[in-house]
Amino acid sequence: QVQLVESGGGLAQAGESLTRSCEASGRPFGFSSPAWYYRAQGKERELGAIIRSGNIEEYADAVKGRFIISRERARHMIHLQMNNLKPEDTGIYYCTMRLVYHTGSGDYWGKGTQVTVNG
Repeated sequence: QVQLVESGGGLAQAGESLTRSCEASGRPFGFSSPAWYYRAQGKERELGAIIRSGNIEEYADAVKGRFIISRERARHMIHLQMNNLKPEDTGIYYCTMRLVYHTGSGDYWGKGTQVTVNG
């Protein structure tokens, strides 16, 4: 069964750092459009960071300069380094990738993990 498995810290104090990771199961041939979304309480899910074609990183204004998205192609993993965390970063974080398998390709999402930043 194909799935994205998320891991990493989920609780921090304001000003601290956390790293979230996401690994694709099932040995895909490759992946593209890796991204992290987050959903703050009472709000819609929104894009936090993404790596677009040409290896161009794009960040939401709210996290620009503080969050860093990266990927490990060989391990089919992506990471989100979250620095100088703020209470408003609190929310559920989801990873997503387009995975390529011998049977085809598709967009997959992690289950989402709560990140709480205490002020």
